[in-house]
Amino acid sequence: MYRRSAAAAVLLTAALTLTACSSGGDDSEAKVKPPASSAAPDPADAPASAEPAADAKPTGPVLPDTKLKPKTGSFTEQEKKYLSGRVPEKMDPAAVLQTGQEACQRVTRTAKHDKDAATGAVITGEIPGAKDAITFLCPDQKPILAAAEKGFAEGTKQSPAAGGYRALTQATNCTWEAKGKDGSVLASGPEAPPKAGDKITATIPAGTTEFNSSGCYAWIPA
Repeated sequence: MYRRSAAAAVLLTAALTLTACSSGGDDSEAKVKPPASSAAPDPADAPASAEPAADAKPTGPVLPDTKLKPKTGSFTEQEKKYLSGRVPEKMDPAAVLQTGQEACQRVTRTAKHDKDAATGAVITGEIPGAKDAITFLCPDQKPILAAAEKGFAEGTKQSPAAGGYRALTQATNCTWEAKGKDGSVLASGPEAPPKAGDKITATIPAGTTEFNSSGCYAWIPA
């Protein structure tokens, strides 16, 4: 892994506008909201972080692919693909690569404890840049990415696909409702207040135009 300088880190943060790209060290895991029975760390036990940014590439001038070279050694073909169009001018490509490597580390370490927690962290953006990092730098985590791409975060989901879904948390305050085009409630749940450790599911009826949920973190097909 390439080690970036403090100056490069500051420039990288500004250039990529990634407000939460740091993993906090090689041993860190995603600060996710895992199921109650999960071995992954509870976010309440960790310092609060800034709202994570979505995958992003710099909007200004970037280094051409021919200049994507580290100060020492060389990049692999996959590392070059990851860096393409991602390194701002006058930026050390190794510093940019490190952000992707850190995202891979966080996904891998979280998935080792709890695959649901890792999937939720990718869905919600808790691990910024995870999609491209997994695609190019840690393809062994593609099952996590594949699961995440089928899910969505809590909040309001417009025109969701009908079917059964499972919340990636077992928090007892998770609630949801599905609304039709006229605003009428087609379904809601849970039917009974969940107990700690219960699996929370939702069935979205055909014709749902808006699915609202709170306290559920993220959803994937059941």
